[in-house]
Amino acid sequence: MSEQTTENNGLALPLVPLKDIVIYPKMTVNLDIGRKDSADAVRLASRGDRYIVTALERDGKETPDVYSVGTVSKISQMLQLPGGLVRVLAEGVSRVKIRSVYNGERCLMAEVDDLEETAPDDELRAEAYRRTLLKEFFEWLRNTKQGLPDEQMEQLKAITDPGETADFLSAQLILSPKQRQDVLEETDITNRLRLVHRMLDQEIQIGRLEAEINGDVRAKMDKEQQDYYLRQKIKTIHDRLGDTVSQEKEADEYRKKLKETGIPEEYKAKLSKEIDHLAAMPPMMAETAVARNYLDWIFSLPWTEESRDKLDLKDAKKVLDHDHYGLEKIKERILEYLAVRVLAPDAKAPIICFVGPPGVGKTSLAQSIANAMGRKFARISLGGIHDEAEIRGHRRTYIGAMPGRFIEAISQAKTRNPLILLDEIDKVGADFRGDPASALLEALDPEQNKAFHDNYIDIPFDLSKVFFLATANTVSTIPPALLDRMELIELTGYTEEEKVKIAKQYLIPRQMKRNGLKAKDIRFSDLLIRRVIQGYTREAGVRELERTIGSLCRKVGKKIVLQDESLPALSAKTLEKYLGPVKFLPMAEEHPDAVGRVNGLAWTMAGGEVLDTEAVTIKGKGNLILTGQLGDVMKESAETAYTYIRSRAKELGLKEDFYETLDTHIHLPEGAVPKDGPSAGVTMATAMASAYTGRKVRGDTAMTGEITLTGEVLPIGGVKEKVLAANQFGIKQILLPEKNRRDLEELPESVREKLHFVYVKNVDDVLSHALLK
Repeated sequence: MSEQTTENNGLALPLVPLKDIVIYPKMTVNLDIGRKDSADAVRLASRGDRYIVTALERDGKETPDVYSVGTVSKISQMLQLPGGLVRVLAEGVSRVKIRSVYNGERCLMAEVDDLEETAPDDELRAEAYRRTLLKEFFEWLRNTKQGLPDEQMEQLKAITDPGETADFLSAQLILSPKQRQDVLEETDITNRLRLVHRMLDQEIQIGRLEAEINGDVRAKMDKEQQDYYLRQKIKTIHDRLGDTVSQEKEADEYRKKLKETGIPEEYKAKLSKEIDHLAAMPPMMAETAVARNYLDWIFSLPWTEESRDKLDLKDAKKVLDHDHYGLEKIKERILEYLAVRVLAPDAKAPIICFVGPPGVGKTSLAQSIANAMGRKFARISLGGIHDEAEIRGHRRTYIGAMPGRFIEAISQAKTRNPLILLDEIDKVGADFRGDPASALLEALDPEQNKAFHDNYIDIPFDLSKVFFLATANTVSTIPPALLDRMELIELTGYTEEEKVKIAKQYLIPRQMKRNGLKAKDIRFSDLLIRRVIQGYTREAGVRELERTIGSLCRKVGKKIVLQDESLPALSAKTLEKYLGPVKFLPMAEEHPDAVGRVNGLAWTMAGGEVLDTEAVTIKGKGNLILTGQLGDVMKESAETAYTYIRSRAKELGLKEDFYETLDTHIHLPEGAVPKDGPSAGVTMATAMASAYTGRKVRGDTAMTGEITLTGEVLPIGGVKEKVLAANQFGIKQILLPEKNRRDLEELPESVREKLHFVYVKNVDDVLSHALLK
């Protein structure tokens, strides 16, 4: 049951506060309820006897503060609408005195007592009042030319009770909510009839004055101001009454904004009609909120506002150098763009895409570029977007329609020339709801984005002055048409030296501040940072390194607060006491020289990686078994390597038919991770050659390269990422295709000095350097 009996024998029912609506007994009303407390009250009542208390809210109160007299209403129908709205058909039952309002377990509750009505002393006089009221009410309907629906007319004719007649007429008259409340609170039926009669007389007088006002207004208006005439007419009426119309005031504010805004003139007429439409709509209509929301979005956009670019290249270089270590090519490209802005201010802004593994600073670099240029910054996350409407916006015919991501970003930035970061542009998807990547083309194409069309705003917006930056982990998933519009700048992983300097300049100070440590509390030596990098964080970026530094700061903080002397001071020697056993050992220690096991170099979206490739032979019938979730390209590389090794049996000291009694099994560990690509060809050929000949493979050597059936080693991509990964894993010697020799120019000198590079032209060269005699 939704009703409860209190200790004072009062009745406790769920309370629904109402704005501008008063429900009388025996009156049926449709209510659209959006407030959570009220919706919960309706749901609670619907699970019981369906009775609620409805009461008018007092003006100017943020929290529900209702009048002391309300109505017990019964819910006849309830419908759940999108957006959390609840539509209710409620019928008034009786007047009640609200003794108290309190927060129940699920909603507001009201403790109420029934209000007894005082019957007329003179029933004949009351009937005379009733008939007089009806006569004057029908006269008012004729004079104001307001019709009453047939259903309500039949209902009025069927009413014989004077008190019920007064309630019904007050619901039909144009009264303020406070006047309707006065009628509800009047329990003496005779006094209620007099009160409604006075209100009806006032409305009749207003009708007569309206004719005079029409003449006065028409005398001041000409034919070109007919729209203004209607608004002035309403305003004059309410001025005579001493009332104000908030809806009209709001419309005037929108008209003022329309005059001041930089919206193109050809679209102002359309918006002016929208404002007039808003002014004419009743405040309680759902369309009113839709129209208001649309106009708020329109006037929130910076149609003409622009920020001035900082075109001092020296200051811009200082900002970039202060925020980021290294990345010289990227910084140089940004300074080139600023130089072009100085020489050609109207030049079209390029779309630059930073491509690289996670944690290398793509997003933070975009923020630094915005600071260096003096532009506002906004970020659009595109990861996982499948709906084209997320880009172009929803049409206003849909419930809950909103603008697209680009218009939201422009509104957030408050200027028409911000720097907008399109984060994770490689993770945009497509399904039955459209292709967001195709919608991005219009926004990013300099030839089209001068008039970008958002379905919700429905007015072209100029995006040509926006500086777009995008980030991606890989370009392989970006549609070619979209990729063609972007300038790619690759951010590869950091070397150990770069990570040490980044940690000292940025990561350690930031984590010490976040964890409340001072310089005297913790000290990170270069040796300690290197131990953390080598033993606990093998990654292309520095995200895991910062998390590990943060973990050390927290552990030192705990030691200080607890005054724990059992934990030694942090140093390179005591690191394992804080972080546990070393996670990563040098490759030579993890993988000593072995038969059939090769260190292969691979490229992933997270950067370079060293992958094991294992091969064993067992008695069989010459089958080739491949496991480890290998893709089609990698399977073809294995078959190519298998065929080549068979063709070189004599040179390897094997019988020509050695394979007929052997099955060869090739496996790449981490079987749950899919793997694909042609660069594992030399790795598989070396593993098979080692398994067939019994010669061990050097554990400190790694390799990469695609092979052909004739044994030629073809060049591959991602050399820098692969070499950096090999350096982190403790590799000493790397076998690279001869045609990739030029790619090493991008590597830092410190990395090249640590590694021995062997450039191979064919598989025979690979085997001579990888296999031990």
